[in-house]
Amino acid sequence: MMVGVNDAIDVAISDETIRLGQFLKLAGLIDSGAEAKGVITDGEVTVNGEVDTRRGRQLAVGDVVEVFGRSARVAR
Repeated sequence: MMVGVNDAIDVAISDETIRLGQFLKLAGLIDSGAEAKGVITDGEVTVNGEVDTRRGRQLAVGDVVEVFGRSARVAR
């Protein structure tokens, strides 16, 4: 089952952007930085519907991240 953008939880960030690995932890989608590195490297994470393997990928408000059927949207 694909999770839609409308199913994403909104997670507020304090800056204009946030790195993908940091956002996964902040949103509670994963438990640790090591886990973030693994799931990103393994191609388990999508950003706006496309697989992204860059842990340092800069996310901005409105971007939707999904991993393991759970999704979160970057919010202000």
